[in-house]
Amino acid sequence: MVDVVAPGIRLGIVRSISYGLFGKPDQFVPQLRELGATLVRVYFYWSQIEPEPGRYTFDAVDAFLDQLDGSEEVWVTVCSSSRWATRQATEFVPPSPAKDPDAYRRLVDRLVRHCAGRVRYWQCDNEPSNVGLTWAGTAAEYVAQLQVMHKAVKDADPGAAVVLGGAPYALAASTPDSPDRQFFDVLLRDGRDSFDLFDLHLYGDASRIPADIETTRGMMRAFGYEKPLVVGEYNAPWPNLYPEATAAMEQTMAAAFAGGAAGQAGDSASQQTPEEAAVAGLYEQMASLPPQLQMFMRGCPKELEDKRHRINRRQLVMRNLLALSSGVRRTVCWNLAPDIPGYENPLSIMDLLFGKLVLMGYEGTELRHRHPSAETFAQLADQLAGVDSVIRLEVPERPSVFLFEVHRSGRGPLLVVWDQRDSFLGEEEPPVAFDWLWPAAQATAVDALGQVQPADAHDGRVHLQVSLTPLFVTAE
Repeated sequence: MVDVVAPGIRLGIVRSISYGLFGKPDQFVPQLRELGATLVRVYFYWSQIEPEPGRYTFDAVDAFLDQLDGSEEVWVTVCSSSRWATRQATEFVPPSPAKDPDAYRRLVDRLVRHCAGRVRYWQCDNEPSNVGLTWAGTAAEYVAQLQVMHKAVKDADPGAAVVLGGAPYALAASTPDSPDRQFFDVLLRDGRDSFDLFDLHLYGDASRIPADIETTRGMMRAFGYEKPLVVGEYNAPWPNLYPEATAAMEQTMAAAFAGGAAGQAGDSASQQTPEEAAVAGLYEQMASLPPQLQMFMRGCPKELEDKRHRINRRQLVMRNLLALSSGVRRTVCWNLAPDIPGYENPLSIMDLLFGKLVLMGYEGTELRHRHPSAETFAQLADQLAGVDSVIRLEVPERPSVFLFEVHRSGRGPLLVVWDQRDSFLGEEEPPVAFDWLWPAAQATAVDALGQVQPADAHDGRVHLQVSLTPLFVTAE
């Protein structure tokens, strides 16, 4: 039996939602390696690989494969989007069922064989329960396509693993009669023999991560089995984590779709979709919006932009430590950079929600600018290099303190600690004194923002000042 998740822990990065679909495929894997990532996830669309029946082109695939050096694990998400081969004719989204399952089988077979064992994980589309957006079909139709992919992958590369389409962050907290839960119940019941890994996306409240992971494992156990869980996407912050932001967005969106925003937008309204009119309406009133929403908008005040960067850096560390301590061995950050250089669409709702969740940006046509979050990802990857296990330690007398012990091969002790607070307002609160058992004669503390913080080791304990910002405490 294939060990579907190799030993050890790997931190990965998703390139973006496409690669080479909207422009020339560029170099990005060396930049990803420089950040310390050891897993890369990339999307390819049927429209890229077989633009016409029987005519296969691997330009984007080869541009990607040529950048690999064999040290990284590779995860490819294959999206069933085609102008001729799928029920909904499109090159991009939403993917939909193949008109001819055998044509889909041939596509997967050709792609897997072309990659010649260099891809460890093959995923059948992404977040299929987001019906209409990332899958234009039913749960049963998705299972049928998953079964075709699974057989094609195993026939072409028996050592590869098949990943179930990613589960949205809200799945674990949803009720049994919710559309997401009902969709995934079909997948878990009828597709149980056609995938090796369950992919859970972690965009919800960070403190819920351990419970959400356990709930998702319980969903599999309810059908009599449990397969390894991986995190194919995570990141934060985004507006839906803040009630103040979502309330303002919902009010404006409701007005736009009722015709209100279009009436305010002047002559340009006729050129705008209701979505664009809604976002334009938000920008018109940006100065009066809650700061929890302003920080996600292009051109927001610098102090809010800086605050969002700090929140993002903290969240990268928190989400990884919480997932790894829950037994997850693969996490993949969303996302490295925009799909192509020079493209911006601030009136897109997706840009408002997720546009700033990029680690890097373009300088001209070169992907070389590191955002602050990239520095924290590199710091985290360096601190976790050689990690064998991450264990969460209970602090009964201080329940707001999140403390983790990290075991690393051939390296000294590492603690990661923070005080759980409101992610937006909590940095205004002063740090609190905290001490813990410590096996070394000295200690150094550096926070997730790269700042050295006080650390005093004596009498077998380390004494720290703990705040919302995670601390990495080492003997180095």
